[in-house]
Amino acid sequence: MKLVLTLVELLRQLMERQAMHRVDAGDLTEDEEERLGLTLMLLHDRMNDLCARYGLTMQDLNLDLAPSAHCCRPPTRPPDTGRTRRLPH
Repeated sequence: MKLVLTLVELLRQLMERQAMHRVDAGDLTEDEEERLGLTLMLLHDRMNDLCARYGLTMQDLNLDLAPSAHCCRPPTRPPDTGRTRRLPH
């Protein structure tokens, strides 16, 4: 059950991040933002309920993604060395 809840929590967090990107981008109306916020809060509460039911905490569902966390970060620019790069012909 821990694995299932861990995967559900991962998906919940990804959905929350996507929702925040949409809010930040201004893609949603005020009503949509309100509904989205309430839905995310309800989903979080439900996850807490499920954890309690199975004797787990939200921390128990925390994945250590450090080795692969680079896939979730925005790309970084290479350092500026002051040199102009030439592309091969």
